[in-house]
Amino acid sequence: MAEKRLDLLIFGASGFTGKYTVKEAARLCKNNPFSWGVAGRNKERLNNVIKEFAPEFESIPVVIADIKDEESLVKMAKMCKVVINCCGPYRFYGEAVVKACINSGTHHVDVSGEPQYMEEMQLKYNKAAQDAGVYVISACGFDSIPCDLGIIFAQQKFKGEINSVETYLNSWTKHNKRSAVIHYGTWESAIHGLHHGDELRDLRTKLFPNKLPKLEPKLQPRGFVHRNVISEGWSVPFLGSDRSVAYRSQYFLYENDKIRPAQLQTYMTLKSMFSLISLTCIGAVFSLMTKCKCGRSLLLMYPRFFSCGLVSHEGPDPEAMEKTHFSLTLSANGWKDKLAEPTDKHTNPMDKQMIAKVSGTNPGYGATCTMLIISALTVLREADKMPNNGGVLSPGAAFAKTTLIDQLNNNNVKFEVISSVEK
Repeated sequence: MAEKRLDLLIFGASGFTGKYTVKEAARLCKNNPFSWGVAGRNKERLNNVIKEFAPEFESIPVVIADIKDEESLVKMAKMCKVVINCCGPYRFYGEAVVKACINSGTHHVDVSGEPQYMEEMQLKYNKAAQDAGVYVISACGFDSIPCDLGIIFAQQKFKGEINSVETYLNSWTKHNKRSAVIHYGTWESAIHGLHHGDELRDLRTKLFPNKLPKLEPKLQPRGFVHRNVISEGWSVPFLGSDRSVAYRSQYFLYENDKIRPAQLQTYMTLKSMFSLISLTCIGAVFSLMTKCKCGRSLLLMYPRFFSCGLVSHEGPDPEAMEKTHFSLTLSANGWKDKLAEPTDKHTNPMDKQMIAKVSGTNPGYGATCTMLIISALTVLREADKMPNNGGVLSPGAAFAKTTLIDQLNNNNVKFEVISSVEK
């Protein structure tokens, strides 16, 4: 008789994100039980993570799997229904786990914020995942659930037709002690992602063979620095993966459900001009140094120096993480009336605006782990509400018709409508 599969298995559980995912799995399992385990290269380190972050679950399975050992990855994948992959940078370590999951009939979720990795996986494995009945879903964390599902939330609540959405990300801390805010793994992913950014053009030409319809009025990007009444401070373009992930969702919903795609621009807001100038200087140096091998090596060797203390191998201080808050404000503009076809053109000016917000605490390693575990559980429990019986999808495409947003609302990630005005 075949051994029963675990519901979830956290791969890379001894890493920085992995251990907080273990902590969140233990919390969520108390109120809504599911079977789960941890996986990685070193049994002793995995046991230590369980003792520290999930002491009530010391008897859970510990699986040894190595990213360099394909057989061990397949064996791991066959032991569970969903692999939660916390082993990054995904550009280097993600594909082997995706292949093992598809070959084993096992779903896969991760917290990648790497557009090239995510889009390459979709291009290479979407058909294979559909044939296997497997969902492969990346960006199931702070990149990019708030933005991607926030737009889905706005589209569901708008009661009309959205033409465009602008998002504004804010983050602040009430902790007085100076601490790193980013773990080294995220820094490493960003370095390689920016260096290979030029490769995205050819990739997207293949991934999106049919262009989205030209929508009017066209959403124009704002200036490099601007102010907006819905987000207090100085706002600049947000260079994370939110926009690329949300585009994939809007493209999918247009192609499959004939929903008018929302145009999107993403921004982040800084409270002071000093913060803006500091971040701009760090970003300029970072961007220039990623263009050459020597620069990349220096960035990887001295992350704390080149980030002015924002990045470290140890990651953020736990107390500081718990006192860090985030909000993503979405300004959705469109019409109160919905036309029959998504390509139909409105003859009247836009006459409705809705402001929505997604907010929570500890975005990088608290809320992210909540989103990740609940995404995995949603795949496990609500696959009948998800599209195409499988595939490599963005969160918005995968979870638009599920209860994921409601579940997050019940777990300290709040989706809300702030205002809705008809002109």
